[in-house]
Amino acid sequence: MKKDIKLIAATVVAMGLLASPIASAKEIVIKFSHVTTEATPKGKGAMLFKKLVDERLGGKVRVEVFPSSQLYTDKAVLKALLLNDVQLAAPSLSKFSKYTKQWALFDLPFLFKNPQALNCFTDSAKGQALLGAAERKGIKGLGYWLNGMKQISANHALINPEDAKGLKFRIMSSDVLKAQFEAVNANPQKMAFSEVYNALATGVIDGQENTWSNIRSKKFFEVQKDTTISNHGVLEYALVTNKRFWNNLPTDIRMQLDQIVKEVTVQVTQFALDAAVKDMQTVADSGKTNIHTLTDSQKEQWVSAMKPVWAQFEDQVGKDNIAAVQQCNAKN
Repeated sequence: MKKDIKLIAATVVAMGLLASPIASAKEIVIKFSHVTTEATPKGKGAMLFKKLVDERLGGKVRVEVFPSSQLYTDKAVLKALLLNDVQLAAPSLSKFSKYTKQWALFDLPFLFKNPQALNCFTDSAKGQALLGAAERKGIKGLGYWLNGMKQISANHALINPEDAKGLKFRIMSSDVLKAQFEAVNANPQKMAFSEVYNALATGVIDGQENTWSNIRSKKFFEVQKDTTISNHGVLEYALVTNKRFWNNLPTDIRMQLDQIVKEVTVQVTQFALDAAVKDMQTVADSGKTNIHTLTDSQKEQWVSAMKPVWAQFEDQVGKDNIAAVQQCNAKN
């Protein structure tokens, strides 16, 4: 009987030893869910990430990309991320208010002078430290992905702040963006990105703010008579993962993935800068929306109307972070 017990124990141990290499060799699947098309900077970035992982970690890691809200909206994806139903997402920084208030910094109107100033800040020590603001909630920031500067559109020309009075503008789920439009006496309406085109087409909302990339790829210009080059805000994404999932990856694989993230992040910035020029021209050439360029004095009116929003949120986002951005503005 004792011999039988010893034999069983030895067999169990042997099976365990045999199973360990198999378990460790099991392919890791990373599901990447996002809401834009594959033709946007974020969409291209997701596919480039998949490509580089296939090339360098094929057989060890497989990336599955789900664009255009195929799996989740930006609102739902963070819950899915925390449940590890997906492992990567790249929502706008506006979508993280339940997880950190600090990222609302990126929504402040007229804070960033241009994309170069934005990149100056995100690459800085303060910007990189801010990337970890949601870790206590289980969300690990891996990188900032640029989309671009935001423009504003409606079915009549928006030249002065008074032109926005009473209009219903779609916004992301952000208290800062809500305050921004309230500052010009408009009516902000929180709405999922996937619903915007139909809402504009049917008159549920009157206008929206977005980058040239999103305006072009989602064809918002087809249902908006006027678009103003305002550059009043930035659309920046946070590439995020489940903190526990990422930290539990084998060290060598995690280090390679971190390196790929860095390379893709640099390329996404270039995708965004290129798209801003190309997509604006595409929209202009369509002839379906009138594009308006503000004079310096007209733009200053918008700045004067919206800039008081900074004071409402400076304690949340950090006065030191605002100051750091202004230093980058001065350099760029």
